[in-house]
Amino acid sequence: MSAQPIFKKIALIGAGLIGSSIAHAARRRQLAGHIAAYIPRPETRARAESAGFADSLHGELKPALEGADLVVLATPIGAYASLAAQIAPHLASGAILSDVGSVKTVVIRDVGPHVPEGVHFVPAHPVAGTEQSGPEAGFAELFDGRWCILTPPPGTEAAAVDRLVAFWRGCGSEVEIMDPRHHDRVLAITSHVPHLIAYNIVGTAADLETVTQSEVIKYSASGFRDFTRIAASDPTMWRDIFLNNREAVLEMLGRFNEDLAALQRAVRWGDGDALFNLFTRTRAIRRSIIEAGQDTAAPNFGRSAKPGKKD
Repeated sequence: MSAQPIFKKIALIGAGLIGSSIAHAARRRQLAGHIAAYIPRPETRARAESAGFADSLHGELKPALEGADLVVLATPIGAYASLAAQIAPHLASGAILSDVGSVKTVVIRDVGPHVPEGVHFVPAHPVAGTEQSGPEAGFAELFDGRWCILTPPPGTEAAAVDRLVAFWRGCGSEVEIMDPRHHDRVLAITSHVPHLIAYNIVGTAADLETVTQSEVIKYSASGFRDFTRIAASDPTMWRDIFLNNREAVLEMLGRFNEDLAALQRAVRWGDGDALFNLFTRTRAIRRSIIEAGQDTAAPNFGRSAKPGKKD
């Protein structure tokens, strides 16, 4: 529990899974005196009110931002440029402007030019999530033991960075400072390309003429089920990620296609040694992820087998 709040007021611009989870996590450790959320659509605002994670909900930007010393953009990144222009006149001097986007070079490009003098711009990416979306999907434990990557532009005041580091640690995260371009290449291979592959393989299964959709659903093995879980992620968010990290994604896809061609040859020519060696290397990566505390060795990845229960 924090002795005193790190921020007097947090203004969340958007409150889906990540935004609402930030609010829940901040409340759990009393990291903010007041949590406000800007949610323009009345029906979504009503759902957020039922979820009960914010102290105030707003359909207009100005009252949401008034007095906020931390403002977090938590919408799909395609909306950032427009939102940054709208919020700029209402940002208080000394406030920190941050975000939760999965692509950092585009955030700096689209948001940076709108940041007023005296406002500290510290982009962030909490590397956490589920396939669920919406204001009722958030929960306080989402960031526990996960990484949050900060990509402050050169010249950012160290005290502002330290303050945001303390906030994310209070939310349960480990924190890393990283160059934005390097961030985008790392996330392209660890997150973006895997999602693209999941979307593709589930789409291929749905389009097969020799296998009916009912058979795909009925006989899904654990591998395909996990692909469908990833492929159920928010379509708007992931559309914006691929459009805005295309350079790094295409680079990693090129490498992936080369490696896939080599694997295809090994299968075609019955090269058991090549297959065994690859599978041994990849098994070691899985074990390293478990040892690093980023997943569990429990059966079925520790996920509940009960129908309808969230992971």
